[in-house]
Amino acid sequence: MENNHINESLLNESIKEDLKQNRIDHMAYLPGMEAIDSTVMDTVVAASRSYDYDKYTAADVERALAHDNRTPEDFAALLSPAATPMLEQIAQVARYETRCHFGNSICMFTPLYISNYCQNYCIYCGFNCHNKIQRAKLDYGEIEQEMQAIAKSGLQEILILTGESRAKSNVEYIGEACKIARKYFRVIGIEVYPMNSDEYAYLHKCGADYVTVFQETYNPDKYETLHLAGNKRIFPYRVNAQERALMGGMRGVGFAALLGLDDFRKDAFATGMHAYLLQRKYPHAEIAFSCPRLRPIINNDRINPMDVHEAQLLQVVMAYRLFMPFSSITVSTRENPRVRNNLVNIAATKISAASKTGIGSHAEGLKDKGDEQFEIDDSRSVEEVYNDLLELGLQPVMSDYIYVG
Repeated sequence: MENNHINESLLNESIKEDLKQNRIDHMAYLPGMEAIDSTVMDTVVAASRSYDYDKYTAADVERALAHDNRTPEDFAALLSPAATPMLEQIAQVARYETRCHFGNSICMFTPLYISNYCQNYCIYCGFNCHNKIQRAKLDYGEIEQEMQAIAKSGLQEILILTGESRAKSNVEYIGEACKIARKYFRVIGIEVYPMNSDEYAYLHKCGADYVTVFQETYNPDKYETLHLAGNKRIFPYRVNAQERALMGGMRGVGFAALLGLDDFRKDAFATGMHAYLLQRKYPHAEIAFSCPRLRPIINNDRINPMDVHEAQLLQVVMAYRLFMPFSSITVSTRENPRVRNNLVNIAATKISAASKTGIGSHAEGLKDKGDEQFEIDDSRSVEEVYNDLLELGLQPVMSDYIYVG
């Protein structure tokens, strides 16, 4: 599927010419990037390329629903067009699986962006290095102010994010943010640029519990056209980030494709297979999925999520739940309250609240130091999300992890 909302025609002509002259091989590691001995990427890419979702029938979907332990073939059927007329039936089974493994609990957290400097040119992202936005980076005192403000809401889990710039947000800077976060939160996640295993080990010692990396798309050819410059252009280094994080001692890793960049069924299938293979290789790992759809960004309102509709988003979320029933599934503020409530009532188990994608957006006096990464679609406060979950008969949980000893 070619997404006409995202292509190189959006670029300035002089920038395009410069990129053509200096474009690097997106499949070749750069100096300093750790190459691990793993076949996971090749297996995932091959599975995605050979995934013919049109071959599946309603009978295949019925078989998948009847199984207690679902195979990759079952997962493929659940993501296929043949499953679309059966979404209500699938929802009943997905909700049953969710309640069996998670009860009525829904974990709450909030993201904290501490810098929006970025070295990459990803043409769909508001932080990309050629987008003319207000850049900012919080110092350690400002990070603490933000975390204090968030902690007052009662949240006990935080996700720390930066733009992908080692120069502006080096490993030590992110590590100090984790150390500060440990004073206020029980669970700390990071969503930053991919790192080597020893760097993940360092951040784990600083307090980080899990790492989330959005692969964006698992189609190497499409990936190459969307990531035109910067370290993020290197496809294999990004694909193997979760494995390096587990090698570095992280207890959990998160997976996601940005739905709408390419064929969403193939990308969702690849995402599930990536998580599945790493779960088998590292049985102790806690697995999490996110299901983001494209959102408009500053200076480019042509980017939108029209290619993946709500029914298709629901299908992806439910397929993840049925394929890997013990995994956590996050629904972000990219979606509106109605969609988010529907997803947590069926299959999602984690929800963000009071989200901001700008820099310095929580503490008084730091408002809007830096521009946002994308537009959110749910501005509810922690209290509002909490109360809405209670009205759905769900139990909001501020932390799903307790350290002993």
